[in-house]
Amino acid sequence: MKRTMMVVLGLAALGLAPGARAAGNIDCELRYTLSGWSAFYKTASGSGTVSCDNGARFPVSIRAKGGGLTVGRTTINDGHGRFTGAYSLDDLVGTYAAAEVHASASRASGAQVMTKGDVSLALAGTGQGWSLGVGFGKFVITRR
Repeated sequence: MKRTMMVVLGLAALGLAPGARAAGNIDCELRYTLSGWSAFYKTASGSGTVSCDNGARFPVSIRAKGGGLTVGRTTINDGHGRFTGAYSLDDLVGTYAAAEVHASASRASGAQVMTKGDVSLALAGTGQGWSLGVGFGKFVITRR
């Protein structure tokens, strides 16, 4: 018994003890609205709701910032996102790295995949505006 306890304590100290990650991935999606502008520097902000298959649901704020050879103004009214690689709700919030190529006029639509460590977020949405360019930056999700 003492030996088993020592092994469990040793694994816990190394971060190898069974825990939340043993339970498997959670399946979550993001519904959002986002609007912004770009002229070499790109900025956008919005809000949304994260919903998961485990019943969790919480409101979020979204900020996107970056740069590149980009110009335009867009609004996404009906955005959808799907998270992969998350094991807890805390894995979903934070800063995602993003890169994109975009061109739109009048009615805008787009898709993009971004990452934060092992977690990926695939975004798609439709809206209005115009844009043209190649951009890069970050996409930040915070709880409201």
